Amino acid sequence: MARFRQNPAAEKVLVRDSEFQLPVYARFPVVMDRGEGVYLFDSSGNRYLDMMAGLGVNALGHAHPRMVRATAEQAAKMIHLSPQYCTPYAGELAERLCALSGLAGAFYSTGGSEAVEGALKLARAHAKHNYSDRKFRVLSLEGSYHGRTYGSLSVTGQAKYRDDFEPGIPGADFVPRGDLAALRAAVTDDTCAILLETVLGEGGVYELSTEYLQEARRLADKHHAVLILDEIQCGLGRTGKWFAYEHHEGVRPDVLLLGKPLGGGLPLSALLVNAELFHSLGLGKHGSTLGGSPLACRLGLEYLEVVEDEGLLDRVTDTGIYLRQRLDALAASSDIAVEARGIGLIQGLELTLPGRPMAEEALEQGLMLNFVQGNVMRFLPAFLLERSHVDDAMQIIEPLMAAASEAIASEALVAAR
Repeated sequence: MARFRQNPAAEKVLVRDSEFQLPVYARFPVVMDRGEGVYLFDSSGNRYLDMMAGLGVNALGHAHPRMVRATAEQAAKMIHLSPQYCTPYAGELAERLCALSGLAGAFYSTGGSEAVEGALKLARAHAKHNYSDRKFRVLSLEGSYHGRTYGSLSVTGQAKYRDDFEPGIPGADFVPRGDLAALRAAVTDDTCAILLETVLGEGGVYELSTEYLQEARRLADKHHAVLILDEIQCGLGRTGKWFAYEHHEGVRPDVLLLGKPLGGGLPLSALLVNAELFHSLGLGKHGSTLGGSPLACRLGLEYLEVVEDEGLLDRVTDTGIYLRQRLDALAASSDIAVEARGIGLIQGLELTLPGRPMAEEALEQGLMLNFVQGNVMRFLPAFLLERSHVDDAMQIIEPLMAAASEAIASEALVAAR
């Protein structure tokens, strides 16, 4: 792996991984060893500026001292416990999340897909018990992403993920993002849930408008449907507020889905519900063996406290504004850029060409980039990111884009001859 400056020991790790791990991920041939703040270090001694933060999980960066200390303290006491018993942290974290969101109760799972599964079950049970057996349809958006378990995949609005596993669960409907007329036409009395990402992440980084979210809220109320906001990627501070829906006046979900950074790097997601839905799942009708472990909930509490104590919501807003300025300027000046979009530290730059080669070139230069939809450079960095880090990233990105643009122009010139 000379291209990525991997030593012989790292090369052996990569060979072993390719032999024994299923080829599900298009991994980069680099073996990471440790992290510190916004940087990662591989086992060959190379340093990388991390602009993807474990796909949004590592919001406090790597090896934050308070998270390390909390992990060690709790691990020495108890890591896992059957959910049939109580520990101090699960209830305390639920209380904090409810106080922040204005919702009434929480259920813990291990990941975002599992939280979506719980929300689907809750919405259908609520509709069946209170309205009709026919009220089971779930509406979500074309281009949305809600997970890869069977139920969450069925309501993900991207056929490329569903095709090999069809048929999915019955009753899934999709409408175009931002199309109010289509939304109004699709929500009926048979709709049990409207499932929306407040900011579509994997789908290309698109914010839903206030008008669209308000209309979804109105339609949910009119047709007695549950409004579910999936903020697994965009919630918990990533937009500069605790929740992305707080940017939109008059919008509050019946169900809020959270995950990614919640467990401080450990598997933890939360399904928050309003008071009306508090008992909808029913005793013994749902569960998660590893959801809400003492260790994960302890880290969840520490995460919330660190964000508050270090004023990270304000930093996300400030750095996010600067990042957007730099991306807007790049979009305006580059022939291969379509547009920049996003908010806070969930942003994207859409290109006219596939991004994988550029991600590989950036990695060689010490910058970790993430592309979604093949051509959208998505930024999900740690909340610790500063303007100087943005400058460092742009010193690599801008020349790479210029080189790609020049290559396309040269190819066009040759073809014209």
